[in-house]
Amino acid sequence: MKQTLKLTDILAVGFMLFAFFLGAGNIIFPPLAGQMAGDNLPFAMGGFLLTAVGLPLIAIIAVAVAGGSWEHLTKDLPVRASTIMAVLIFIIIGPAFAAPRTGLVAFEMAVKPLLGESSFSNLTVFSILFFIVAAFFSWYQGKLIDLIGKVLTPALFVGLIIVAVGVFLHPQGIISAAQGAYIAKPLTTGFLEGYNTMDTFASLMFGMLMVDVLRGKGITQSQATTKYLIAAACIAATGLAFVYISLFYLGATSSEIASGADNGGVILSLYVQAMFGASGQFVLSVIVLLACLTTAIGLISACSDYFSSLTPLSYHQWVIINSVVCAVVANVGLSQLISLSIPVLFALYPVAIALVALTFVRNKLPNPRVAYRVVLLVSLLFALIDAVKFVGVDVSALSFLPLFEIGMGWALPTAVALVAMFCVPRAGQPMEMGEATN
Repeated sequence: MKQTLKLTDILAVGFMLFAFFLGAGNIIFPPLAGQMAGDNLPFAMGGFLLTAVGLPLIAIIAVAVAGGSWEHLTKDLPVRASTIMAVLIFIIIGPAFAAPRTGLVAFEMAVKPLLGESSFSNLTVFSILFFIVAAFFSWYQGKLIDLIGKVLTPALFVGLIIVAVGVFLHPQGIISAAQGAYIAKPLTTGFLEGYNTMDTFASLMFGMLMVDVLRGKGITQSQATTKYLIAAACIAATGLAFVYISLFYLGATSSEIASGADNGGVILSLYVQAMFGASGQFVLSVIVLLACLTTAIGLISACSDYFSSLTPLSYHQWVIINSVVCAVVANVGLSQLISLSIPVLFALYPVAIALVALTFVRNKLPNPRVAYRVVLLVSLLFALIDAVKFVGVDVSALSFLPLFEIGMGWALPTAVALVAMFCVPRAGQPMEMGEATN
């Protein structure tokens, strides 16, 4: 039987995936990067788009090509290694970093400015309420496409369009000179800044969640699932690119009204207030709340779905556990949470990139089992060097590695390992040759 979706359902799935991606990091990092990039904006924005849009899009397609599940994606790895990797990624995008960050950013950008003076107790109360709402939406897993794709996301997108039109028609300043690392290395600095969105990790897991959503719509055949998953990924990537370009330009023209700001949230808040006056903060609060809430729902749902498959606990029990943990971690504070997450991202992002690359060349590899083990191990080992360097460990003895100084010392060794795997004999070939000699 031919399996098809109506255009409205395809758009709803795509917007749902876009809403899952568009969360805290997607809003707070581009404005500051744009301000720092200044007249090197095109290069910095290009690098950021590669990791924050290009890689997630490719990762979603990789999930579709592999068969729509983590097990298919990592079938050439030992089961234990595959499970450990999945658990680490889910912890990062779930209760440890990304999900609590949605609550923190929602408070800092959407609620705190409206309260004026706020206290730690305000954050505690808000984080509890925020994750109760997120848990409520996550509870009804089968209705996510209707709750998010057809209700929350359109409202979010309208708000984003209002801000974007205002930014391009009425910029609040001129583009100033580049600052810091963006002076000499805007492309690579923007590339690494894109790590902070965590969207490549999220895409590997959202891809599986979207397969479940499509299955609920009656799409069960592999070919149809792949087609609609790729269509949803393209819609989401287009939406993300639109948002990032707008926020980068906003940041690049913000020096006159937000000079010296230490985070993108402050820049965005001041800019919107300058454009729209007192009502601007209300518009921004609605956008940020919706963006952070939809992402929190997607992350809690994806994590709960996976953890329930590993343990005796049900999906609904994991929704409660993850929501409670997120509410607790959210009280750590935004700057502390970001600083803790960066070395973890430096360690695991290259492994995710290598896994995606392997997925697309798997059918051409003579020995996929060996290739997956070697390439992922090489990427992890060299990524750990970049991670420990970030926390202050002296690894200058390895400064001879290409791209070492910009935090990408893993790139060339991983690429070399991948190319070398095309020269590995097929499984069983050495034994056959030995038997022929005897």
